[in-house]
Amino acid sequence: MAKARILIVEDDASLSEVLDYNLRQEGYETQVARDGQQALRDARLRPPELIILDLMLPMIDGLEVCRQIRADAAMQDVLVLMLTARSEESDELVGFSVGADDYVTKPFSVKVLLQRLQALLRRKEQGAGDRDVLVSQGILVDRRRHRATVGDRPLDLTPSEFGLLAALVRQPGRAYSRAELIDVALGDDAIVLERTIDVHIRALRKKLEAHADLIQTVRGVGYRLRDPSDVMAT
Repeated sequence: MAKARILIVEDDASLSEVLDYNLRQEGYETQVARDGQQALRDARLRPPELIILDLMLPMIDGLEVCRQIRADAAMQDVLVLMLTARSEESDELVGFSVGADDYVTKPFSVKVLLQRLQALLRRKEQGAGDRDVLVSQGILVDRRRHRATVGDRPLDLTPSEFGLLAALVRQPGRAYSRAELIDVALGDDAIVLERTIDVHIRALRKKLEAHADLIQTVRGVGYRLRDPSDVMAT
């Protein structure tokens, strides 16, 4: 079975060559772009399954590349693994807010990057779980169609945000630890820091807007979707 096609967007020639070689050794089909403009052109011409996207790029920076990819209906399912030399949590939040699915800080080992990449692809392949349509308190998650709405408003979610929301909506009132959310929503083979879940949750709350308070923080544990019975009791 053929492995995924990956677009490597990196202006550092030595790093792009290392990534290209190692990914091909793992059986992936690869293509390399050296600037943001070329990346968008290549991705639109033939959308890959996953894009390894450097943040600091000539012509068009990585954040804008990611924004344009997420705005293109033909590339809604393309995964984005962002690379950057920055390490501040605020930079991670910006990356997730424009649609990145994961975030790796330079310098990194190729082995770790491969693990993160494989986890993203495996999660995408696993797709729908036990129920296709999940509904709670105005939030609807359709796993088969990969659609989520709040009220009548569609939510533009990254695959990671979609998985987190589906996990929370599936069992309203249940408190999930961050580790459980990594397992349930992102896959038990995902190489994700627990604080990354916090970044995803903040981005998800922002997109829920007036319904953001449906996702409650459980101090010392993690997160839950508000139990509908709590509202009825008040």
